[in-house]
Amino acid sequence: MNSETQKSHAMRRRPRQVRSQERVNQILDVAEALFISEGYTATTTNAIATTAKVSIGSLYQFFPDKAAILKALAERYNVKLREILIETNSETVDVGVYAEEIIDVVYDFFITNLGYYAIFISLQGVMPKLQEIDELADAQLIQDLAVTLGKYYSHLEIDARDRISFVLVKTIGNLVWIALGQTEGLRDQLIDETKRLIVNYLRSYAAE
Repeated sequence: MNSETQKSHAMRRRPRQVRSQERVNQILDVAEALFISEGYTATTTNAIATTAKVSIGSLYQFFPDKAAILKALAERYNVKLREILIETNSETVDVGVYAEEIIDVVYDFFITNLGYYAIFISLQGVMPKLQEIDELADAQLIQDLAVTLGKYYSHLEIDARDRISFVLVKTIGNLVWIALGQTEGLRDQLIDETKRLIVNYLRSYAAE
């Protein structure tokens, strides 16, 4: 493991003004595009600053290094996915239909945000900090989902709903992630199989 993977890579400071936030977003947008087209390893902070049309000093005001930019990108992806999931209609009467909606949302998110898969699939197991970020994001999604499932499983204790939510988040996330690496036809089939698996799992609890 190199020294870069051992640092905390936190943002140097958070933007407080609209103009500063716009600059940070521009840096992140450019970094995302370069990480996709050139690869994370080949991309330099100088290239990011030049393409984003900001000085390298301005970039370093917010990000101490390239890994900090990657960390901020990961956090931005996770916040965006959580917001979309929260907005997902949970008013449907059938828990199976709701589960299919969640799977579609996660799948569409990965397809729409190709950088998420393209960037992070190459860095799995290389940067432990990214794993930590994903674990924290999953924990929040599990908590959110456990609350929503209360509508369908009012007869279950909260710890049982927590366990169900854990299985849902981990299973859906991993199976959709694996499906993305397959050919288009097989990918669609695997998404359908994921729905079948999750729907039957959820309905087994509803029958209790």
